[in-house]
Amino acid sequence: MEVSIITVCYNSEKTIERTIRSVLNQTFQDYEYIIVDGASTDKTLDIIKRYEPEFEGKMRWISEQDNGIYYAMNKGIGMAKGKLIGMINSDDYYEINALADMVEAQGTEDYQILYGFTRCIRDGEEVSISISSHRNLREQMISHPSSFVTKKLYDDLGMYDTRYYSASDYDFMLRMYEDGRITFRPVYKLIANFSLGGMCASSKAYLELLDVRFRHGIISEKEYRTLLFKDRVYKLLHGNR
Repeated sequence: MEVSIITVCYNSEKTIERTIRSVLNQTFQDYEYIIVDGASTDKTLDIIKRYEPEFEGKMRWISEQDNGIYYAMNKGIGMAKGKLIGMINSDDYYEINALADMVEAQGTEDYQILYGFTRCIRDGEEVSISISSHRNLREQMISHPSSFVTKKLYDDLGMYDTRYYSASDYDFMLRMYEDGRITFRPVYKLIANFSLGGMCASSKAYLELLDVRFRHGIISEKEYRTLLFKDRVYKLLHGNR
C-alpha cells in the first residue's frame, strides 16, 4: 500500500460527501481510505456506508466515541498501512491529482513531510491560494490538509499531542522541524481545499496557539503572560469570541 488517507469526522453530514468523493476520484489509485468517526448522531454514517462499495475494499471506517480530533487522528494513523499518510478533514477536500503529485514528489528518506499549495474557501468563495515554507514554521504553520507524512516518521518519532484541542498539528510540525532528522519537501502543486472558520477560529484555539509558541520558545514568558492578560481584558470588554 503506497498511501493511506485519513478523515476524522463527527456529525459531518453537510460536508463529508464532498470529502469522500475527492478521495474516490483520485487519479492515483494505490491507496486506502480510513474514516474515523466520533459516534455521529446525524446522517454521517449513512453517507459513509453509501459510498463504501464504490471504494471496492479500499475504505475502512470506525465509529465510536473518542477524546477529540487528535485522538482520532492518532487512532487512524495506528490503523494505516500506507507508506505515506495524508489527513483530510470532513469539511475539506483534495484536488483530483493530489495523491499522484505527492507520490511523485516523495524521496527515499524514512522521515519525510511533504506539503503543497492550499486553496482557502469561505462561504463557497475562494479567498486565497498559498504555500508557506517550513523554514517559516516559527512564524506560520504549513497547511495541514496539504501535508503528507511518512508512516515511519509517525511510528518512530511520535504522533499528535492529545492535550490540545486545535493546535496539536502546529506543535507536531514544530517538533519535527526542531528534531533535525526530517526532510521537509515543498510540492508546488495545488493539493487541498480548506474551509475557513470552525474550531481554529475560536478563543480556545488562540490560547492553545500561544501555549505552543511559548513552549517552543517562539515567544518569551513575558510576552506570553502579556498576551494572556490582553485576551482576558478583551473578553471582559467584549465577551467571549
